[in-house]
Parts: sequence; C-alpha cells; structure tokens
Amino acid sequence: MAHPAHVVLRRSILAVFVLGVVGSCAELLLLGHDEDLKQFIPLVLFAVALAGLVWIAATGARLAFLVFRGTMALFIVAGLLGSWLHFTANREFQLEVDPSLTGWALLTEALQAKSPPALAPGMMVQFGLLGLAWTFRHPQLESTEPSIRS
Repeated sequence: MAHPAHVVLRRSILAVFVLGVVGSCAELLLLGHDEDLKQFIPLVLFAVALAGLVWIAATGARLAFLVFRGTMALFIVAGLLGSWLHFTANREFQLEVDPSLTGWALLTEALQAKSPPALAPGMMVQFGLLGLAWTFRHPQLESTEPSIRS
C-alpha cells in the first residue's frame, strides 16, 4: 500500500492534469483552434487522455496505463511540434511585414508575436510530463488487483 503522502501527491498531480487539460481544451475551442487538421491535434490528444483516464478508472488495466503513457509521449511530441509550427508561422508573418528582418531581430519578433503565441504549445509538454509523473511507480502498475484509488 502506498504511503498516505504519496497518495495525496499522486491525486494532486492528477487533479492538476485534469483541470489543465479541460481548461486548455475549452480555451482552444473558444479561440477557434479548429481551422485545419493540425489544429485538431491537441484537441484529439486531450480527448484521448481523458478517455484513457476513464478507462483506467473503470478497469485499472495495465494496458490502459501503458496507452495513457503513450498518449503522454504524444503530448510531448505535439507540444514541441506545435511550438515549431507557431514559431514558423510567426517568422513568416514577420518577414512579410518587414523583409529586412534577420537574425536576432527576426527571432525575437517571431517569439514575441501574440498570435499565434509561439511557446503556448509548450503546455502540451507540461501536461505530458504531469501525466507521466502521475503514472510513475503507480501502485496499480505494480499490483495485480484492478483498483485505482490513488
């Protein structure tokens, strides 16, 4: 059985993860982040992660945890890819506005652009790491009994 402090920490990590994913999903939908296929990636990953948590809660199956971990790895990849896509779009826009921009000036202009925020997809990396932290040495992965109470 897990130490009570570990249970509280694990539940806290899960609560932060769920609140962050639900809030970010709502924000992306309100911002209209569904204009093309690439913009659906975080929305789909949010849905898959939440479905994975329901699967884990319902069955406690080892496979459910492993699929959830795989989804968290995809969160990290999506966050890095999204940051690159946002940065690239900003860089191209800045070059259209001022073709003379180069080097450090171009980099800072692209990173400081408000739309799309270049580093906002980094939240996907954070969520992926939170999800992985929640599953790290999870008692259910080490147990043969199907129950997830922590």
